[in-house]
Parts: sequence; structure tokens; C-alpha cells
Amino acid sequence: MDQTILLTFRLHGSIPASTGRELKAGLRAAQEAVQAQADAGASPAETAAARQRAQKAFFAKYDAVLDRAPSGPRYFELEQMAEVLAGEIMMLEETGFTVHGFAILPNHAHAVLHLPARSSLSLAKSLDLLHLRSATACRRLVRPRLPPEAEFWQAGWHEYAVQDEVELARLLAYLKQQAQKAGLPARFSEWPYIDEVIG
Repeated sequence: MDQTILLTFRLHGSIPASTGRELKAGLRAAQEAVQAQADAGASPAETAAARQRAQKAFFAKYDAVLDRAPSGPRYFELEQMAEVLAGEIMMLEETGFTVHGFAILPNHAHAVLHLPARSSLSLAKSLDLLHLRSATACRRLVRPRLPPEAEFWQAGWHEYAVQDEVELARLLAYLKQQAQKAGLPARFSEWPYIDEVIG
């Protein structure tokens, strides 16, 4: 089935372990509350809407932590590294995905992707390759600061299902505002790595 998602992936160590545990615990509690409502007789539509609200709330907290950048690397402040990642995000189109838009921030990135029912590679495989290729290229640029054994990307990613065209437009507008909301210098709003791809 075709699907559009907001994908978020981040540098290793960009969220303190204790904060990560708190975020996950909060999401689990919200999911359990939704399940309890379903078990108590909530309709499938009400349950689906409650799940969506829980995911939105989790994403808002998760992204706020990343924007504050309380710890960890900020490699994508280097334009060369942002260029590497932007290229790899656009390469996803060659595996059958449609890239609606993306934003690259100092310690994480967002991409809004359309996933066709059939693609030459699965989402997981495509993102594994994106992680591998971008980490290999970026390591060369920060070799003195990043030991060979150190992780570059945090394993995994967060994905949020886009419900409809209205939400898609809202999320693309959100990506455009990321730099300002994160308190970044004006150039982050002007550089080409906060982009909406038309097509």
C-alpha cells in the first residue's frame, strides 16, 4: 500500500540516554492508554485517532529535544557534511521513493517521503544504505574529531504516517520553519538544505 511518512534520523549521542528513556516511557504509557480505551469499547476510528494523537505528541517532544541539542555532535553545521546528506536523501528517489521535502539540522534530519507499494528496495534497506554511505563520506571530513570505532548515526529512525494532503502541506511548512524554531542563525533558513522538492 502506498504511504507517505515524515522520517527523522539523528546523529549518535544527540539525545542523552536518560532523556531517550523518558521519551520512550511516555510513548509507551500513551500507547497503553489508547489500548485501554480500545479494550473498553472505543470504536476503531476513535482508537486510530487516539494513536495518531499519541504519535504527534511524542514527535513534538522528541523533535524539541533535538532542536535544543542538549548534548552530542552537531556535524551538519559544516556545509560540506550537509551537502553529503542532502545528496543521499535525494538518492532515495532512485530506489522508487518520492522526496516531497527535507530539512537538515545540526544534529538530525527530517524527510517527507512517499513510499510506493512497490519499490526496488524496502524503506529499511534504503535507510541502512543512506546511513552507511553518508557516514562513510562524512567521517572523512571529521576524521580528527571522530575515532574510527565511534558511531556516526544513531541506530534506527522515527517515522510518522502522514494522514492526508492537508497534513502533508502542514508538515512541509513545518520543515521550512525548522531553522527558526531551533534558534539557528538566519543562514540556516537560507541555505539549500531546508528544501521543499516540487514534483
